[in-house]
Amino acid sequence: MQVMGRLVCTQRVPGLNHMNLRILKNNKGKQLVAVDPVGSREGNWVFTATGTAARFACPNPETQTDLTIEGIIDHWNPDG
Repeated sequence: MQVMGRLVCTQRVPGLNHMNLRILKNNKGKQLVAVDPVGSREGNWVFTATGTAARFACPNPETQTDLTIEGIIDHWNPDG
């Protein structure tokens, strides 16, 4: 997925604490929101975890998330 931008959300459930939120675009063009414990930036290509695995990708496995960025891809050419 590719990071499209940041999402600012000041009112959160306690389980999200101060996790960074990112807007991602998948290969079908759908936009999703993910927590970002790795510090990605707009334009980065990232790989993610979903479901229960998404919680365990966070520093605190009790984080309430269903989509987490696990890493930033250093080199990626989606067109070729």
